Amino acid sequence: MKKIFVLLLFLPILAFSQNEDSLFIKQMSDDIMLNGKAYEWLYHLTKKIGNRLTASTNFYKAIEWGKQTLQQTGADNVNLQTCNVVHWMRGKVDAVSVTSINNKNESIKLNAIALGNSLAGNANAQVIALKNFDELEKRKDEVRGKIVFFNYGFNQTYTETFRAYGESGKYRYFGPSRAAKYGAKGCLIRSLSGSTDNFPHTGMMKYNDSFPIIPCAALGLQDADKLWSLCQSNSITAGITTSGYYLKDTIAYNVIGELKGSTKANEIITIGGHLDSWDVGEGAHDDGAGIVQTIEVLRVLKAMHYIPKHTIRFVLFANEENGLAGGKKYAEEAVAKNEKHLFALESDAGGFTPRGFGFTMQDASLKKMQNWISLLLPYGCYKLEARGGGADINGLNEKLNVPVGELLPDSQRYFDVHHTNNDVFETVNKRELLLGAVNMAALIYLIDKYGL
Repeated sequence: MKKIFVLLLFLPILAFSQNEDSLFIKQMSDDIMLNGKAYEWLYHLTKKIGNRLTASTNFYKAIEWGKQTLQQTGADNVNLQTCNVVHWMRGKVDAVSVTSINNKNESIKLNAIALGNSLAGNANAQVIALKNFDELEKRKDEVRGKIVFFNYGFNQTYTETFRAYGESGKYRYFGPSRAAKYGAKGCLIRSLSGSTDNFPHTGMMKYNDSFPIIPCAALGLQDADKLWSLCQSNSITAGITTSGYYLKDTIAYNVIGELKGSTKANEIITIGGHLDSWDVGEGAHDDGAGIVQTIEVLRVLKAMHYIPKHTIRFVLFANEENGLAGGKKYAEEAVAKNEKHLFALESDAGGFTPRGFGFTMQDASLKKMQNWISLLLPYGCYKLEARGGGADINGLNEKLNVPVGELLPDSQRYFDVHHTNNDVFETVNKRELLLGAVNMAALIYLIDKYGL
């Protein structure tokens, strides 16, 4: 009876707190939706700077832009954190074509793009078309001297498209070396997408030093279907030309802005995205959206005259796409300086309609956060679930056991544009982009106020 009485005493306080939080989040939402700068910042980042391959001229322009924008938006201080990065260049030529069908000369150009971090090479050989790695192992004796074509597609039965991406991603990352192991002269893969268009998708691959380096490229989906169909009842020869190369490793920077905490300044909440992109399109969804959403959270907290308890860091990470040097450096520095990190959040899944957040944290902390769903639901987020983090912040979790999370936008269209020439400003919807920032700001506010 006594416990019930004490609970009844606290219910009005709890209700007041929820109403207070609901009101403050609504004020932040209204300000972002009416006065938000994220869309204008994204326009500048994509149209005035463009794609931002690590160590490219545009990449360094973006670093300077990020520094200036954080300063102008009101960060208490802004600094550049140095990291060493690879300097890969695509070169001038990516080309794939069918050169003969049943020994009859042809010239059928296929829409293709070399995989990121691949090196220059030429191959002209018979194509062996395979569904997956299991088939490669069964037919390994047929591979020598040929071009291996892995036609492993997205599983369209999955509602969560990142699950399909995770399954097919191994063909991009490991496929060329798996093929080279058995003497292949080149490797083609089906682009990592469930779309219906013919844009080829680039992305990181890695050579195995034990096997020969061979040219490798991804085909647009329509041309992947075409090549697969041709290979089913014909002897097909194809040509591949790639021209990628490395320059000497160089220096890049994480751009870090801070709002100093009032009562727990030595405890850090990190929020961020990655400033680099691949060298195709404009890097609008991947990850321009996450960058401008991050800065938007800073802007709205300043506009609300909010004074955080904890120090909040706004981090524009370097080199996520082809090395993760920025995220690794951030975690290493946190360990070296014995920093105390409360939580880290990343937005790196596009600027689409927010649906929720995914977390890697203890069950008790997640259950606490799930009590906040009613506060986020008016702004589109209905799930807070035990999956996720982000490539740039996972190092904090691995090295310091820091709870991490990521914004989960609707993913159905993300892999239509991911790593393609179609990842441009025009594919980003302003309201969807801003709603993502609303939910990120709300989550950061709640964690700062109540902790984990």
